[in-house]
Amino acid sequence: MSKYQRDVEALLPLIGGRENIQAVSHCMTRMRFVLVDPNKADVAEIEKIPAVKGTFTQAGQFQVIIGNDVAVFYKEFTAYAGVEGVSKDAVKAAAKSNQSLIQRAVGTLGEIFAPIIPALICGGLILGFRNIIGEINFFADGTMSLADTSQFWAGVYSFLWLIGEAIFHMLPVGICWSISKKMGTTQILGIILGLTLVSPQLLNGFSVATATEIPVWDFGFAQVQMIGYQGQVIAAMMAGFVLVYLEKGLKKLCPEVISMIVVPFFSLVPAVIIAHTIVGPIGWAIGDAIASVVYAGLTSSVRWLFAAVFGLFYAPIVMTGLHHMTNAIDTQLVNLYGGTILWPMIALSNIAQGSAVLGMAVLQKKNERAQQVNIPACISCYLGVTEPALFGVNMKYGFPLVCGMIGSGLAAVISIVTGSEAYSIGVGGLPGILSIKPQFYLTFLLAMAVAIVVPFVLTLIVGKRKLDATVSTVIEDSKHACGLLLDNGVELLIHVGMDTVTMGGDGFQLHVKEGDRVHTGDKLITFDPEKIRAAGHPTTTAFVITEPGSAHFNFHTGLDAQAGQTAIITME
Repeated sequence: MSKYQRDVEALLPLIGGRENIQAVSHCMTRMRFVLVDPNKADVAEIEKIPAVKGTFTQAGQFQVIIGNDVAVFYKEFTAYAGVEGVSKDAVKAAAKSNQSLIQRAVGTLGEIFAPIIPALICGGLILGFRNIIGEINFFADGTMSLADTSQFWAGVYSFLWLIGEAIFHMLPVGICWSISKKMGTTQILGIILGLTLVSPQLLNGFSVATATEIPVWDFGFAQVQMIGYQGQVIAAMMAGFVLVYLEKGLKKLCPEVISMIVVPFFSLVPAVIIAHTIVGPIGWAIGDAIASVVYAGLTSSVRWLFAAVFGLFYAPIVMTGLHHMTNAIDTQLVNLYGGTILWPMIALSNIAQGSAVLGMAVLQKKNERAQQVNIPACISCYLGVTEPALFGVNMKYGFPLVCGMIGSGLAAVISIVTGSEAYSIGVGGLPGILSIKPQFYLTFLLAMAVAIVVPFVLTLIVGKRKLDATVSTVIEDSKHACGLLLDNGVELLIHVGMDTVTMGGDGFQLHVKEGDRVHTGDKLITFDPEKIRAAGHPTTTAFVITEPGSAHFNFHTGLDAQAGQTAIITME
């Protein structure tokens, strides 16, 4: 028997069978399904499978969290189901049939920025290191920096700008390339278009505001300003899409025999002209306007309110995928103002959600299966990857998500009120401090402390008062019993009356079904004691611990239980 044979056999019918699978792939921890009819997936039953750590739906994909062993599970599943796995890109393409126009647009934006983000993170760290080396005067009574005292560090300071300039000044090259790659057109043309936007022949875009004279191309009947678009995001995106649609349109019209000559020429040349005369200036104005509005909100007299709302709702925004838009705004803020006060709040939100998961890990410390999700999710969240925490833990239980949102909102207010600023997009979560300008280290550390402590404590307080359980068993016919699986791994069986199975459900009413999440105070079963007595059965209700796990129980005997008042069992 293969390692996951039973789990694989259980999963296939619960997602609607082979015929309901349009495409399947996997990532680092999750199976990714595109289902013909997503409603056929029985989420409650799927999450009972031992290998499954949770499920969620995002971007048209039904995702099943397996963990680090997902590659083995995937191989066994595709072999058993008789389906051929496809690439993640193919799954994403198939998933678009389940997405709205807005979801597809946001997904496209995210996929354009995804290949660029590692470079932006690297650039933010480099700027941070350069600032520590050459901008902060640690020596000679606060008059000299490390670079001032050492030729070696002066050389390092100068050398690092080679990389920083390539990342931030040449950003349009990466954007145009990424758009061409995403849209399936000729990538080298995208690179060339990007290079024309940052050519050294042009006035550097960062110098436009202080330039006394702007050079022009003089065509006699018209003049075009020779302005570079270094660091510009919106302008580069608009230029990239102009090239993409010109190339796609020409490929449809041009005969194959001359396509290699005609299409590149009549795509690239008009795209460059349009970029420098129309979409470049328009994109520049749009980018500046968006950044200015965001910056105005973040520096206004009510900036605390803006920060509180952003910090509170950023995690739910991540779950919709709309958070990808902040990458463009962050980059524009960096280029316009030399830093971003938006990114620190994003890093704090990651930390807050990770801290809520940490609280759940403490609450569920005796639940081995839950810890298989909690611990990896907490670690990844603290390192800036929030999806496992959001979908695998916090959204599943509800209250940890809210606790994390509250902590994030409070931390964001501290960050904004104290003016904490990052050089650029950086590593999310706890390492985010490496991208913060050193003069804001202490204030950002204070915000980090709030993002760690508040969600953790709130999750513990709420979790202890609101111990949830999953209905694991119900007796549908006689309605006289149900089982509960508590979040700490304890399994309970509640059996109303003795031999009441013979009553066939008369006098009983079930208020739950298998897979339901229930909380303290929820109704499970209601019954008529007089009908039980009339049938000749004792009304004693058995409360059986079928799986104690490693919990400790204190039993209180000699009491008459009063609903809502008496605790017959306490658990530690």
